[in-house]
Amino acid sequence: MTQPNSYIFTMHCPDRLGVVAVVSDVFYKHSAFITEVSNYSDPVSQRFFLRFVFDDRDLACEISEFEQHIKSLAHSWLIEYRLRRVSSPMRVLIAVSKFDHCLNALLNKWRSGVLPIDVVGVVSNHETCRDLAEWYKVPYHHLPVSPETKLEQEQQILEIMQTEKVDLLVLARYMQILSDDMCGQLQNHAINIHHSFLPSFKGARPYDRAYARGVKVIGATAHYVTKDLDEGPIIVQEVKPIDHEVSIDQMIHMGHDIESSALCEAVRLHTTQRVVQNGQRTVVL
Repeated sequence: MTQPNSYIFTMHCPDRLGVVAVVSDVFYKHSAFITEVSNYSDPVSQRFFLRFVFDDRDLACEISEFEQHIKSLAHSWLIEYRLRRVSSPMRVLIAVSKFDHCLNALLNKWRSGVLPIDVVGVVSNHETCRDLAEWYKVPYHHLPVSPETKLEQEQQILEIMQTEKVDLLVLARYMQILSDDMCGQLQNHAINIHHSFLPSFKGARPYDRAYARGVKVIGATAHYVTKDLDEGPIIVQEVKPIDHEVSIDQMIHMGHDIESSALCEAVRLHTTQRVVQNGQRTVVL
């Protein structure tokens, strides 16, 4: 017996009476078998967010024809949507500098099947992580960068993304600030991990500044990349309590686990289409 194909449908639109009814009606009329539902109505932005997982066990038409009905509805109801087959994982490129803990966590969870992604390569401005990437049999692109070559190096990254048809760039402790132009081109398609609980301690050396302030909680923040440094819409935050006895070096070591966990979870949420941007915020369905 042939197993049905599963699909993820995520949408958002201006909130109004009847939106759930008209969307559900399209799925019902064409016998799209819904297996998961989550939704949220935001009273502040007055937008409605919806995520369906469905399969084609009883679908009354080809999926391409079904999407045409969705497009027609989207046009009349001002709906922005994404429809993707579950068995077609997002293609991910990982950028890293010298610290390899986030990279290792991502590659391990990908190989073990925890992350439903297809890692197509690793780019780095250093050679430090080459052995790790090659151990996982992932292509490694060493792209050195200096202030004089920054734009040229960024163009090389974009070319790799285009060649490999990359859906998502993950900055796994990539310690370079992307140019405004590159951030604009990567809008909604790049996730960064920052080693502090934003909005506190943006920028460089956050653990040193956290120690100086005597914080009792350290954290990590996974967020979308924007032109404003460390201010993109937040996807995941994780924290760990500490006390006055914890040194800066201990904070950094403890933070590695938090950073890795937060980044992996953000990638999972994004690649399963659970995250929808809502202005400067995100809705996680």
